[in-house]
Amino acid sequence: MSDTKAILDDLGLRSTNSGACTGAWITPTGGGEVVSVNPTTGEPIASVIEADAEAYEQVVATAAESFFEWRMMPAPARGEIVRELGNELRKVKEPLGRLVTLEMGKILSEGLGEVQEMIDMCDFAVGLSRQLYGPTMMSERPRHRMYEQWHPLGVVGIISAFNFPVAVWSWNAALAAVCGDTMVWKPSSSTPLTAVAVQNICNTVMERHGLHGIFNLTIGPGSVVGERMINDPRVPLVSFTGSTGMGRHVSEACAKRFGRSILELGGNNAILVEPDANLDLALRAILFAAVGTAGQRCTSLRRLFLHSSIADEMVARLVKAYGSITIGDPLSSGILMGPLVNEGAIRDYEKALVKVREQGGEIICGGKRIDRPGFFVEPTIVRLSEQIPIACDETFAPILYVLTYDDLGEAIRVHNSVQQGLSSAVFTSSMYSAERFLSHEGSDCGIANVNIGTSGAEIGGAFGGEKETGGGREAGSDAWKTYMRRQTCTINWSTALPLAQGVSFDVE
Repeated sequence: MSDTKAILDDLGLRSTNSGACTGAWITPTGGGEVVSVNPTTGEPIASVIEADAEAYEQVVATAAESFFEWRMMPAPARGEIVRELGNELRKVKEPLGRLVTLEMGKILSEGLGEVQEMIDMCDFAVGLSRQLYGPTMMSERPRHRMYEQWHPLGVVGIISAFNFPVAVWSWNAALAAVCGDTMVWKPSSSTPLTAVAVQNICNTVMERHGLHGIFNLTIGPGSVVGERMINDPRVPLVSFTGSTGMGRHVSEACAKRFGRSILELGGNNAILVEPDANLDLALRAILFAAVGTAGQRCTSLRRLFLHSSIADEMVARLVKAYGSITIGDPLSSGILMGPLVNEGAIRDYEKALVKVREQGGEIICGGKRIDRPGFFVEPTIVRLSEQIPIACDETFAPILYVLTYDDLGEAIRVHNSVQQGLSSAVFTSSMYSAERFLSHEGSDCGIANVNIGTSGAEIGGAFGGEKETGGGREAGSDAWKTYMRRQTCTINWSTALPLAQGVSFDVE
């Protein structure tokens, strides 16, 4: 507990915290209290007073008002604010990374890596602030110039999940800020303390520059905060990370009012291992993708397709490797897997394994809850003769389904047969196999890798998936365009008025 207190003290957290902020903290009068629980012990860490309807209204109104001034600040100047945010994150990388581990349960190197991802996103956005470019097109009309430019949207709503309690916020917030948008963040109620800690850092930067209402926070239940946000016409864009079912609801609510949504939903990710693959490399990638974060990444490995010629060897090596996975307090050195996030995740794990047995799967490793405080389970390997229904669903837990194949084309077909389409990979030394996997007839996922696993994407590429994964893109490449509105401009610098397509409309 003394370590917990030190982490909270380093980040300006109290035993009870407010869950609404516009730069200055608001004390909700009608909100409930959410208690953050340490998944390693099952014990409470601290609590947050949730935003009520009145607090939500105050936060969004402030964000909407602040947008009009923020959008007029030159983009490179906005980039300077984001640069300072990145520098402040550097100062608290250690305690914030430890808080991520304490509250969410991922191992410390992953907690620290998540904060580093935030820092990297800030650096990326700073450079982007000088590159919000639009092309110039050649007009068919003489003495006309035609070009595109991009304008800020307004208030961006960010609804993030527990498994990446701070990094996914930064994917959206860093880009939205340099694009000229203000934002309102609704984090997961399972990880409210990391959000309060990040808001404290944002407040420091905003106060230094006399700003308010740029980075805003509303912690509260979906029925109070979430529903208002997705139906709020003052929020033209909502970025949602979560389940496919809830993502469908968010999409429909936003579309009904002609709003936009970025959807980062379920994954059912797979790796294919060809007979010519480097099996040592594949084994290491499989282990991290399947066991890292206790299988609670949207990019976690769920299905493993092994060529029949190497299947028995790889399964034996995997079972042996699973036996060496150290499970325990994720803040301790040498631990490779921490707990699931809560008791509900344990129930989902156990229900999935009941279905595995009912549908003919063979559990060859793991398969049980670990008898100790907290929410720990054994990483589990299930061997299948064919893809069963439960393997087509995403269970947010360390369950790996292993299938065997003889033909790469057939393996790709089964790989693509699920409703999700986020991350995928093939391990091979063959240029033919690699290119086939990346071709039009290959993986139908938003992310396709060769000789690396499904987890651990770099921020320089756009992140997101297809089908029921939602189709959204965040982080790198040209994902910034989602946070802006496109405008086509034509300037006539002649004294004539020619019409396009040769249309004539002369009035005598």
